[in-house]
Amino acid sequence: MSAIEVPAPADSAEALAAVVALRRLADRLEDEAVEKAMRAGWTWSDVAEALGITRQAVHKKHAKRLIAAGVELPRRR
Repeated sequence: MSAIEVPAPADSAEALAAVVALRRLADRLEDEAVEKAMRAGWTWSDVAEALGITRQAVHKKHAKRLIAAGVELPRRR
C-alpha cells in the first residue's frame, strides 16, 4: 500500500478540528460495519480479528448499542 500525502492545514486549530472530525467519522464507520457484520452472523472473534483488537474489546465497545438496536448477538457455546 502506498502512502497518500494529505496536506495539513496551516492553522493548528484547523488541523486539530480535522483530527476530531476524522475520529468521529471512523467511529461511525466502525459502528455501522460492526452492526452489519453481526447481523450477517459474524462472531465477536471474527469482528475482533478484522479490527485488529481483542474479542473482549469489541464486545465492550459495541454490545450495549447492538442490543439496543435489536441485533441478535451470538451466545458462547
